Amino acid sequence: MRAVVLALTLAFVVNINYVSVPEFAPDKTYVYNYEALLLGGLPQEGLARAGIKVNSKVHLSAVTENTFLMKLMDPLIHEYAGIWPKDPFVPATKLTSALAAQLQIPIKFEYANGVVGKVFAPAGVSPTVLNLHRGILNILQLNLKRTQNIYELQEAGAQGVCRTHYVINEDPKTNHITVTKSKDLSHCQERIMKDVGLAYTERCAECTKRVKSLIETATYNYIMKPSSTGALITEATVEEVHQFSPFNEIHGAAMMEAKQILAFVEIEKTPVVPNKADYMARGSLQYEFSTEILQTPIQLIKISNAPAQIVEVLKHLVVNNVAMVHDDAPLKFVQLVQLLRAATLENIEDIWTQFKNEPVYRRWILDALPAVGTPVIVKFIKEKFLAGELTLPEFIQALVVALQMVTADLDTIQLTASLAWHEKLSTIPALHDVVMLGYGSMIAKHCVEVPTCSAELLGPIHEIAAEATSKNNIPEITLALKVLGNAGHPASLKPIMKLLPGMRTAATSLPLSVQVDAILALRNIAKKEPKLVQPVALQLVLDRSLHPEVRMVACIVLFETKPSVALMSSLAGSLKTETNMQVASFTYSHIKSLTRITAPDMAAVAGAAHVAIKLLSPKLDRLSFQFSRALKFDIYHTPLMVGAAGSAYMINDAATILPRAVVAKTRAYLAGAAADVLEIGVRTEGIQEALLKSPAADESVDRITKIKRTLRALINWKALPTSQPLASAYVKLFGQEVAFARIDRTIIEQAISLATGPKSRELLKAALKALQEGIALQYAKPLLIAEMRRILPTAVGLPMELSMYSAAVGAASINVQATITPPLPEEIETMTLEQLKKTDVQLQAEARPSIAVHKFAVMGVNTALIQAAVMARGKIRTIAPGKVAVRADILKGNYKVEALPVEVPEHIAAMSFETLAVARNIEDPTAERIVQLVPELSLQNRQTDLAPVRASAPFDKTLCLAVPYIEIKGCVEVHSHNAAFIRNDPLFYIIGQHSARATVARAEGPTVERLELEVQVGPRAAERLLKQISLIDEETPEGKAFLLKLREILETEDKNRPISSESNSNSSKVRTRDLTANPIDPFKKFHKDQYMAHHGSSKAVSSGSAASSFERFQKQAKYLGNTVPPVFVIIARAVRVDRKLLGYQLAAFFDKPSARVQLIASSIAENDNWKLCADGVLLSKHKVTTKVAWGTECQQYAVITKAEAGILGEFPAVRLEWEWEELPILITNYAKKLSKHIPMAALQAGFRFERATNSEKEIELTVALPSKRSLNVIVRVPEMTLSRIAIPLPVTVPINPDGTLSIHIDQDILFRVQNYIYDCTTGTNI
Repeated sequence: MRAVVLALTLAFVVNINYVSVPEFAPDKTYVYNYEALLLGGLPQEGLARAGIKVNSKVHLSAVTENTFLMKLMDPLIHEYAGIWPKDPFVPATKLTSALAAQLQIPIKFEYANGVVGKVFAPAGVSPTVLNLHRGILNILQLNLKRTQNIYELQEAGAQGVCRTHYVINEDPKTNHITVTKSKDLSHCQERIMKDVGLAYTERCAECTKRVKSLIETATYNYIMKPSSTGALITEATVEEVHQFSPFNEIHGAAMMEAKQILAFVEIEKTPVVPNKADYMARGSLQYEFSTEILQTPIQLIKISNAPAQIVEVLKHLVVNNVAMVHDDAPLKFVQLVQLLRAATLENIEDIWTQFKNEPVYRRWILDALPAVGTPVIVKFIKEKFLAGELTLPEFIQALVVALQMVTADLDTIQLTASLAWHEKLSTIPALHDVVMLGYGSMIAKHCVEVPTCSAELLGPIHEIAAEATSKNNIPEITLALKVLGNAGHPASLKPIMKLLPGMRTAATSLPLSVQVDAILALRNIAKKEPKLVQPVALQLVLDRSLHPEVRMVACIVLFETKPSVALMSSLAGSLKTETNMQVASFTYSHIKSLTRITAPDMAAVAGAAHVAIKLLSPKLDRLSFQFSRALKFDIYHTPLMVGAAGSAYMINDAATILPRAVVAKTRAYLAGAAADVLEIGVRTEGIQEALLKSPAADESVDRITKIKRTLRALINWKALPTSQPLASAYVKLFGQEVAFARIDRTIIEQAISLATGPKSRELLKAALKALQEGIALQYAKPLLIAEMRRILPTAVGLPMELSMYSAAVGAASINVQATITPPLPEEIETMTLEQLKKTDVQLQAEARPSIAVHKFAVMGVNTALIQAAVMARGKIRTIAPGKVAVRADILKGNYKVEALPVEVPEHIAAMSFETLAVARNIEDPTAERIVQLVPELSLQNRQTDLAPVRASAPFDKTLCLAVPYIEIKGCVEVHSHNAAFIRNDPLFYIIGQHSARATVARAEGPTVERLELEVQVGPRAAERLLKQISLIDEETPEGKAFLLKLREILETEDKNRPISSESNSNSSKVRTRDLTANPIDPFKKFHKDQYMAHHGSSKAVSSGSAASSFERFQKQAKYLGNTVPPVFVIIARAVRVDRKLLGYQLAAFFDKPSARVQLIASSIAENDNWKLCADGVLLSKHKVTTKVAWGTECQQYAVITKAEAGILGEFPAVRLEWEWEELPILITNYAKKLSKHIPMAALQAGFRFERATNSEKEIELTVALPSKRSLNVIVRVPEMTLSRIAIPLPVTVPINPDGTLSIHIDQDILFRVQNYIYDCTTGTNI
């Protein structure tokens, strides 16, 4: 047996030793047929795809021992955009002819032992063409081992250095060697790719462990034949697949498939002759990027004269977006951005010089330039600002966007640094801060592109921080920390730690705000190096000598480092003995919030939090909201790989009522990536310190007294110190701080001076004058909302791109005209309040706001020569014209708003979404081919290929609704056709064609001239009533006859209604709880002169007295309008050409002696008796009763509400009762359905549930306060009673034993407020 094994082993080794690497003998030319195919789309047949095919002969010959020439012969390029597989490829004849000369230039390359070395080519060979050659050379890359037939290594190729698996076999019968090489392109030491717009996103590795959005793999199969010089490749085939889905790939994915075939034909004697031009080193086998970044994949533009083309597009945008936005404006704007990317600085200078004095063109240029994202633009913006050609608002807007969009290379970083330290910016602190923050963001983006980025880039900021610390320059220290926080470089950890308290540094002498900023600067570092930040943050949290706010902010940073179970348990252990309740509450609530997190990247932290929370006392969960809290919540859907999360932090101080800091943050998850979208923070550090020095900080007083003292201190803001900010705020976008503001006493004084000084009066005067003369304004605003791209090389040598674009253009045309009678005085500041009251102001305004949004998602080939891709394109366009007239006659108390007729476009809103296969080339732009991805009514095959399936017919439907009275009809047309007939998955529901259009037009009937809303206040209110109000008195013969007739009508309607029976079987399944152990005490009312009732008082007596008192008031005056005039009248109506009254009127009455309020709304139509009557009476200081009745003459339906204060047991309480006689059938039906779910919901909410024979037409809610921080609740509804005791309250309720609230307005505070208002308004002058 041993002999057999030894023989087999020797035979295997002998066979392997004969495996040779490919060799090309000198004096011979090897001829191959080559075909490369790159095709994108869905894998199912019968759907459209887009792609490119290249056919050619390949000639290979040796120049020296390790240097070879390769030449393509008879190359031919094909395009494809059609239904796969039935439609044919189409030759791109013009493109082939244009590239033929380049394609047939021989290239030179080094090749030894199956490995491709350097590549050489003349300057006339473009990077795109050279990359096609690299695609062929990539096939020749073979790292063969003589001693192994199965092995794995990291192999260099056109796409980078990636994990590669080899399997080698020998067929003795055919004397052929077969080699199979598999590449996992998702696991590379060095992956060649370019990302745009993704610098601030984080890769969520945990999100893609179970499900993936992008899968990339390649398989190479070789058949080689031994020869005298080595091995000859007789055939090589390559299959590469890139599969992408925004959702889980299990639910369907788009696919980019690359195929290559290299087949040996013959050996010729004629050698390949090199080109006469000089051969220059052009890199290695790795793909070389050229102009892919500048070329957008959504359109192919042949740029022959960039300045002229820019001007042409610019004029199109200006001319066609005046009155309303043009449908293709977003696409044209993206085209303008693309052209500007190809322009030189001199080109842009010339265009600026041509149009800078034309306001509309100037705005379009300044809106487009920041989106270009090239260093040229940053340089242009800098030069124009320093030359004084840009206003400060223009410069800030352009620079902030440009710094976020620009490519962060070393030159751009240096350019930004030179701008940040320019002397002109140092005189404008706010602008200096913005540029410095942008400098930190630039470094962060650069370090994403170059992970080994040098720490020297932050050297100047470290020096600024050190110098500012030595000089105790607090604003400079704060700014330096924020810049370091944006950069997030681990090398900044030591400089930051020097400013952290408790680190044996002098930081404890620095203001608290600096210490907090230093801790927050660690957050972006923690994302890269959490293990470095964790011990620092934990030490700060556990140091009880530090300020509580410092410890709570450190807690935020600690949890963002995703601590382990051991670290979390250590924190929980220390929390058991924590003496500061603010820190304890904040940390406990933070840990508890983490237990509910479902996002995959926080799964380990959530598990650790579950362990830690068990170690802590649940008493911490019952702390009120006066203590600091952290709240986290999220939602994540694994099958779709989408999610959202939110965080909120409130840091309080026991000594004051104002929170020290409030922070809110949102986070998003999509397709395996995560990003902190928005964060807003506010701190009240200066105000807090001032309050701590005031009597408001006395911890011995109650909370109400603290509130009074705090308000008094805030009103005396002029006494606050000027040496420090009173408050500060910051805004972060995608984890980068883009703006912050410090508010101090000087800023408040300047704001008040601006608002009350002569400048504000001049502005008001100019505005009023412009209104009287008439204002006509047209404005357009474009925005490149998103540009996210990932560009990857394929085996073929052409780039594949995954990208998402979103662009919007808004436009508005506004016309305003005002008439003021009598005219305002020339010196408007002398105008008195009495003069203003006598003014009649009429204003007419017309506006036509419109917006167009285009969204694109692309997967395919994108070069400057040819594009072939599958694309999802979405469009939204809305137009909302409006015309109103407003009149305010202050003397007469009449105010009127009229909506006037306006010209409406055919569609006020249109939305469309379609998926396409597109192929186009630069030499023949008119031959662009666009095919719908899902063809309508065509034969399709399921993925199983069992039988052909006919596509479902498109869904088309039109829904219309006519609005009564105003005679307007709105319609929505919907069209939808998708691929769900292939697979019942989300992706297949999305692809296809979907559209919706909304129209508004006049309906049939008399024309409506205008809509009116009129308000009349004061003694003339009754005169404005369009229809006399009268209420039926049930005691009169006429009233009894009317009620009898109405009852007959309602009974007839009830008989015609279908009777529905509802089963209560489900409710019986819910277990009831016995309430006998805790009997419910009766509610006792308060008397007018005493708060405690006698024990004999009962609900029946209370309710009866309340009802009788209320009915007595109603009998005395059914309609208050007979005795008192209306306080105000509101009329809403449609004015038609036939002058028929249509609409409603509302009259409000108040009878002060009886403390009774009555509201009556009624239809003003001639034969419409519908009314709504609301009556309310304050029967005593503890009792209120209201009745709301509606229907014909307010007699169909009615609900009586009673609110009464009293006691329940020994505790102050309030009882609310709702009683009704008749309700609309719609309400009762929904109530019956809802009642089925009440028992289960009540038990889940902790309520006790009991079946009871309560009134069928009454609901009672009783709430008692056993303490100022807890509630007892009893709810009685038909057939059941619910109750719960000791419900904790987040805040203390200031209630007295007699049921009154212990809140009193401080007269001193009122006097100060009134006096302050008087000072600001200088008496009665406006």
